[in-house]
Amino acid sequence: MLKFLKTCIKISDGTSDIIGKTASWCAFLMVIVTFYIVLTRYVFNTGSIAIQESIIYFNALLFLLTTAYTLKQDGHVRVDIYYRPASPRYKAWANMLGGLLLLLPVAGFLLWVSWDYVIEAWRIRETSPEAGGIPYVYLLKTLIVIMPILVILQGLTEILRNFLFLFFEEAPEAITDPATSAI
Repeated sequence: MLKFLKTCIKISDGTSDIIGKTASWCAFLMVIVTFYIVLTRYVFNTGSIAIQESIIYFNALLFLLTTAYTLKQDGHVRVDIYYRPASPRYKAWANMLGGLLLLLPVAGFLLWVSWDYVIEAWRIRETSPEAGGIPYVYLLKTLIVIMPILVILQGLTEILRNFLFLFFEEAPEAITDPATSAI
């Protein structure tokens, strides 16, 4: 059973890594596209609504698809007054309970409240209100549902990782690092 749980953790971590690292390229693309927009507007006196809207799409991809990756990397905001000097066991308890009592309910709520909104966008195949804009607003809004799903999956992974540490004395590094793992 432990072997199965460790495998699930590795699969979830790997998925978060792939999605997060791929989506992080949107930051670079935003810089390039913004440079292009400024160049075409002020040097060539032309522009494109679709290209300007693409910045919104890149921004949404960047932030909504890297949230679970940030959680995996322990890069989220927390109150470090108590956490930083705490023992590894205290941190594991804080992470596990925080995930169960805060992260999962909030991500579940986001999924629940956004579901109908996204379904409606798909039903009408929502497009940009601007003439010449990107006609795939419904795809953009789909990210609003994908983000909490990814966060829930990574949150469950973090809860499981801390549970294994607390109750089976499995070091978190041994669960995620193939070089030190017994799997």
